[in-house]
Amino acid sequence: MKKTSEEALLTKLYFRLLPYQVLLLIINALTGIVDSLFASNFIGKVAMSAIGYYSPLNHFLFAVSITLVSGSQLLVGEAMGKNDMDSVNKFFSTDVIAAVVIGITTSIILALCALTNFTQLFIPDQTERSAMNLYLIGQAFGIPALVLGQQFFAFLSLENQTKRTMMASFICIITNTIMDAVLVVYLKLGTLGLGLGTALGMWGFLITMGLFYLSGKSEMKFLGKVFSFSDSIHIIKRGYPGALSRFVEMFRCFIINALILTYVGSVGLSAFAAVNSVMAVFWPLPYGMLAVTRMLFGITIGEQDRRSLQNINRIVLVKCTIFQVLVAMLIVALGTPLTQMFYRDMSDPVYNMTLMGFRILPLCMGFSVWCLHFGCYGQAMQKKGLSHVLPIMDGAVFVIACSILLIPIMKMNGLYVANVLNGVLCCSFIVIYAAACLRRLPRNLDELLVIPDEFGVSDDERIDISITQIEEVTAISEQVVDFCRKKNIDEKRAFYAGLALEEMAGNVVEHGFTKDTEKHSIDIRIVHKNNDIILRIKDNCRAFNPLERTTILQTDEITKNVGIRLVNKIAKEMNYQSLLGLNVLTIKI
Repeated sequence: MKKTSEEALLTKLYFRLLPYQVLLLIINALTGIVDSLFASNFIGKVAMSAIGYYSPLNHFLFAVSITLVSGSQLLVGEAMGKNDMDSVNKFFSTDVIAAVVIGITTSIILALCALTNFTQLFIPDQTERSAMNLYLIGQAFGIPALVLGQQFFAFLSLENQTKRTMMASFICIITNTIMDAVLVVYLKLGTLGLGLGTALGMWGFLITMGLFYLSGKSEMKFLGKVFSFSDSIHIIKRGYPGALSRFVEMFRCFIINALILTYVGSVGLSAFAAVNSVMAVFWPLPYGMLAVTRMLFGITIGEQDRRSLQNINRIVLVKCTIFQVLVAMLIVALGTPLTQMFYRDMSDPVYNMTLMGFRILPLCMGFSVWCLHFGCYGQAMQKKGLSHVLPIMDGAVFVIACSILLIPIMKMNGLYVANVLNGVLCCSFIVIYAAACLRRLPRNLDELLVIPDEFGVSDDERIDISITQIEEVTAISEQVVDFCRKKNIDEKRAFYAGLALEEMAGNVVEHGFTKDTEKHSIDIRIVHKNNDIILRIKDNCRAFNPLERTTILQTDEITKNVGIRLVNKIAKEMNYQSLLGLNVLTIKI
C-alpha cells in the first residue's frame, strides 16, 4: 500500500489523450498543405492567392469553433464531474444546435458575398477576385461540417472514443486528397473544385463521428427540445476566453506583416513564411495540450477535486513543458536542413533570415505552454485576469510592442526575439497576477495557481491512497473506519464506510485486474464533507458499472453480486461514471 499514484494515473491518461487532440490540429495544417500542392501544381498562382485571402476567414472560423468547444467542454465536463447527466445532455444538445446554426448562417453569408461580388471591397484584381469567389462557394458548402465536426471531436474524446476520432481524421485527409484530384485535376473545376474538395473532406470527418451518436451507444444524448438560448449564451461566455488569442492573432498578423515590409522588405516575409510553414507542424502540440487540459479541468472542477486540480497543473507545467522544450531544441538543432528545404543559396539574405528563424523562434515554445495553460486555468476557474487579459497580451500586445521596438534595429532577428520576449513577459504577468492575489510573491507552484480556499476539501479532511493488489484492500478499509472515528462519525456509518470500500475495491481488483500487459491500480479518496463520508474509487480497468448489477431480480441469480447490492442498500447515494477511459464510483455514506 502506498500514497496515491493519482498523478501517475493522470499523467498516463493525459499523454494517451494528447496525440488525438494534436491530430485534430494537424489535420487543419495538412488540409492546407494538400490544397496548396494542388493549387500550385495544377491551377497556378491565382489559386494560391485565393488560399491566402481565405486564411483570415479560416482563422475566424477556427476561433468561433474553439469558443463553442471550450465553453461546452468545460460545462459538460463539470456536469459529468457532478454526475448530472440531465445537464450534460442539455449542454451537449444546445452546443450542437448552436454549431449548426452558426455553421449554416456563416456558409450562407460567405456564399452570398461571393455571388454578389462583395469581395471587390477587399480584392481589387478581377482575376484574383473571381478565383476567390469560386473558392468561397466551394468552402461554404463545408463550413457547417467544419464547425459541428470540431464539437463532435471534443465530445467523443470525453466519451473515450479516441479511435473513432483518429479514423475520422484520416478519412478527412484521404477524402480531401481524392476529391482535389478528381475535381481539380480531372474535372478542371479550378478554385471551385479546390474549395469543394476541402468541404467534402470535412463532411467525411463529420459523418464518421456523427454515426456514433446516431447509433444510440453514446452517453450524451441529443435532445432537440431542450435547446435554450440562455444556455447557448452561457456556453459562449465560458468559451470565448479560450478563443481570445485566436481572434487577436488576426490583427497581430496584419501589423507584423506591415512592420516586416517597412523595415525588411518582401524577402523578410518570404523567410517568415518558410519558418511558419514548418512551425505550423509543431504548434499543434501546445494547443493539443490545452485541449486535454480543458477536458480534465472541467471534470475536476465538477468533482471539486482539489488534489486532482493540483496534479493536472503539475503535469502540464512540469512534464509537458520539459517535453515541449525538448521539441524546441530539436527544431533548433535541425535549423540548417530545415532552411535548405526552402533556400539553398547561403549568400542570399533570405537564407540567413530563415536560418535564424529556426534558431530563435522555437525558444518561445516552452513559455507558450505556460501562457496557454494559465489562460485555460483562468477560464476554467473563471479568473478574469488570467482568462481575459493574458490571452490578449500573449496573442498580440507584447509581441507587437516588442516588434515595434526591435524590428527597426535588429530586422528579422528582432521579430524572432520579440516572440521569445513575449513569453518572458507573459510568464512575468502570471507571477504578478498571483502576487497581487496573495499580496506577496508566490513561493511555490500551488501558490502560483492561487486555488481558492473554498475549492474542494483541505488535506486533513481527506485520505488519498492507491492499491495494486487484493491484500491491501482490508488494510485500507481499516483506515477508513479509523478516519471516520477521528471525524466523530458514528460507529454504524464508520463500519458501513469500511465495508463499502472493502466490497467495491475488492471487486475491482478481483475482476478488473486482468493478466494483460497493462498495469492497473485503484486510486481511492476518502473525504469528510458536511458530516458525510464520501468514498471515490477510480480505476483504469475495463468499463464496469456496478449499479447495473443492483437491478438483478431473477431468483436463480439471487446469490450473485451480493456485495454490490449490499453497498447500494447501505449507501446514502451511489453514482458511477466512465470518464475518459476511467471508472469513477462515488459512494456517500
